[in-house]
Amino acid sequence: MTYFEGKTALVTGAAGGIGTAIVRQLRAAGVKVAVADRDVASIDAEAHLPGNLLEASYADGLPQAAFEALGGLDIVINNAGVITRGTVTATTDADWDLSVGVNVQAPFRVCRAAIPIMASRGGGAIVNVSSCWGVRPGPNHAIYCMTKAAIASLTQCMGMDHAHQNIRVNAVCPNEVNTPMLRTGFAKRGFDPDTAVAELGKTVPLGRIAEPEDIAEVVVFLASDAARYMCGSLVEVNGGKPVG
Repeated sequence: MTYFEGKTALVTGAAGGIGTAIVRQLRAAGVKVAVADRDVASIDAEAHLPGNLLEASYADGLPQAAFEALGGLDIVINNAGVITRGTVTATTDADWDLSVGVNVQAPFRVCRAAIPIMASRGGGAIVNVSSCWGVRPGPNHAIYCMTKAAIASLTQCMGMDHAHQNIRVNAVCPNEVNTPMLRTGFAKRGFDPDTAVAELGKTVPLGRIAEPEDIAEVVVFLASDAARYMCGSLVEVNGGKPVG
């Protein structure tokens, strides 16, 4: 297949579990990748663009920086995200600022800057990482669900608005994924991560929660020419498990 021949990509949240898998799979397919995260020194990639997505100037400048480093920009993967647990009444201003800043404002800024670059080059593909919890909210994650719903809606809007420029915008919507972030969350709440992941897997019809590679494969598909007729889609990758 030549779906990625000569292609270049920017991946945010590249140091996380899903991000690392996305970068690895894109590069294995021949894509030149620029990675963005707070610390990207240990990631194998063609370009390293460390920084804080909460800083507007950094998020605004990422697409151009990737374009200059790679000599092009065909694909953008807005993968960076945070999970804040709790009801609205348990949510602090700091929780709000972090969740909205990383999950909504950063991908908005990255897309706003990337779309003109892609349009000038004849098109491209953007894949945002939303969540099943953004499509059908679950309990005790009010701000997380809200921000993931926002990025899902933004994906659908951009998919319609920029299709005429040959820019396909889609989102992958995972449920639980076996990432360091998930395991750290269990540990903070006093659970043994291995036991908790195993028990959570029993609630999934396929018998396990997702591994990062399961999500990355779908992200890479949506970024490829194999998904050339998909635009504004929200693709759930949940092992058959409903939110609840």
